[in-house]
Amino acid sequence: MGLLRKTAIAALLSSALLSAPAVQAMSGSGSYLAGRQAALDRDFGAAAGYFTRALIADPSNPQLLEQAALANLAMGSLDRALPIARTIEEMGLQSQIAHMIVVAGLVKAGDWDGLLARDAQTVGVGPLVDGLVTAWAHLGAGDVAEALAAFDKVAERGGLRGFALYHKAMALAMMGDYESAEAIFSDEASGAALMMRRGTMARAEILSQLERNDRALEMLTQAFGTDPDPGLTQLMDRLAAGENLPFSHVTSVQDGVAEVFFSVAAALTNEARDEYTLIYGRVATYLRPDHVDAILLNAQLLDGLEQYDMAVETYRSVPTTSPDFHAAELGRAEALRRAGKPDAAIEVLDRLASDYPDLAEIHSALGDIYRQQDNFAAAITAYDRALELTEEGARSEWFLHYVRGISHERLDQWDQAEADFRAALALNPEQPQVLNYLGYSLVEKQIKLDEALDMIQRAVAARPDSGYIVDSLGWVLFRLGRYDEAVGHMERAVELMPVDPVVTDHLGDVYWAVGRYREAEFQWKRALSFIDPEDTENEADPERIRRKLEVGLDQVLVEEGAPPLKIANDNGG
Repeated sequence: MGLLRKTAIAALLSSALLSAPAVQAMSGSGSYLAGRQAALDRDFGAAAGYFTRALIADPSNPQLLEQAALANLAMGSLDRALPIARTIEEMGLQSQIAHMIVVAGLVKAGDWDGLLARDAQTVGVGPLVDGLVTAWAHLGAGDVAEALAAFDKVAERGGLRGFALYHKAMALAMMGDYESAEAIFSDEASGAALMMRRGTMARAEILSQLERNDRALEMLTQAFGTDPDPGLTQLMDRLAAGENLPFSHVTSVQDGVAEVFFSVAAALTNEARDEYTLIYGRVATYLRPDHVDAILLNAQLLDGLEQYDMAVETYRSVPTTSPDFHAAELGRAEALRRAGKPDAAIEVLDRLASDYPDLAEIHSALGDIYRQQDNFAAAITAYDRALELTEEGARSEWFLHYVRGISHERLDQWDQAEADFRAALALNPEQPQVLNYLGYSLVEKQIKLDEALDMIQRAVAARPDSGYIVDSLGWVLFRLGRYDEAVGHMERAVELMPVDPVVTDHLGDVYWAVGRYREAEFQWKRALSFIDPEDTENEADPERIRRKLEVGLDQVLVEEGAPPLKIANDNGG
């Protein structure tokens, strides 16, 4: 690489560094190592800063260029990523990340000829993205026939038909050809991609433009039921009022390309790593900052990556006027809770409950946070309201009974707790969480032990790899005096949850009951080592474990006034 070229790249990177997040001054190699660690920690802002600094010292390093481009893209800083991506392409390097960023830059500039001139073999993103972007670029260049032919060409590729026809329908609707767009949507062979929430709402707008509001309402009711979320409710109310809804889902070619990247991100959700999915979502919001579905997806991904502050800020970018503002605020509250800011989360939900008093999921979310904060009385009040607002037979009804039952149980309100658990089982008879919780509670109360054993055995059959549930089975057998039978289950539970203090403590008790005293003491010592003194929610009692190590389980039971260990007779008694 020539001196002038190196100087130009260094100047470009210096400019990028001025606007990048601040990082501690260090050598190029130190910056690289710090950037790698930041990238592993998913701290995209720090990674972008460190990699950009490392590039100052080594501006032609392909790996550094790729990492700097990726970190800036993951941050949503495409304007900073773009010059780096262009440098990668100018150097003739293959990089899907760089190609994606350059495509986004060309779309933002409206350079349709530049897009159409790109060779997918050398600077392609992937068959789906390349094919759909080409189709939209033809439309941007004014060649409708070529655009429609390009959509059809993508549809011929295996597995891509639904995506291609969805985008073709969006393009036709954008151009005002609502009849042709609706013909695609109404064709059952078009593919499932058309029937996602966003596609269904887009179709409702198309039908409204065709003066078929009744059909749009019928379709939405079939898809989402009679108690939809506020965004859908607003749409349905406007249709019911006879309003002629404009087509808003794609209003320009740039919107269309944004939809391409959102479609891919939505398809990748739960199928690919969150970091990879995020970069498609970031391109979507770069091209269309008001794409609320993409904003919400990006925020959810950041939450999943434990980048809670970024998730909170992303949720906050959804305007209050958006029909999906409530969804953004629910997400923001959850991100705040996960960030260890429960009071801020409760504040968000309280305000949301005031604005949307009849939305069950808000009261349910409030109940969850109160329960996690051990404020069980407030949790019960919130769950009461959520159940009042929940339609009978709704999928969430069993869960609300279950979590309200937990709250009652923690307040020693056993009659109400048992009623809730049994109501949850009536709605969802083999739900393993409920079977386990109710069965374990009965064991702890030393009542209905045969029924408790049956419940927990059913729970284990449903979730054989759940350490908590397998532990419950071992524990109920221990409580029944069937110590030899309990050993194998408790050992399996410890295999599944090797550093859980409660499960390890239980194994120690079981070993003691069968006369394996040294092994019991070893497990109790392990349990003590696993207890986090900062964790106030842990059920393992370190003082009780220390006492067992001093005098043994039998003496501890005597001191507690509990029945002594007693092996069950042949009749199970």
